[in-house]
Amino acid sequence: MATIDQTLDEILTLAASHFKVPRGRLSPDDDFFKTLGIDSLQTLDLLTRLEQHFDVELPDYELQGVSDFRTLAGRIQARL
Repeated sequence: MATIDQTLDEILTLAASHFKVPRGRLSPDDDFFKTLGIDSLQTLDLLTRLEQHFDVELPDYELQGVSDFRTLAGRIQARL
């Protein structure tokens, strides 16, 4: 089973690749809306990709208020 740090690193790598930003520009506590300059629709696209990558389902109620990569990693990690 992956550690929280491994999950977080995979999320940052996938987000950087998906939105074509340098991986080094992203850090765990970044607000992904601000750092990536994305809207809610683009965020849903990212979440769908993460669900497929990690083979998990993230209910909407677990993601309300989540806007940083570290918290997102914790939610995914809890489902692995």
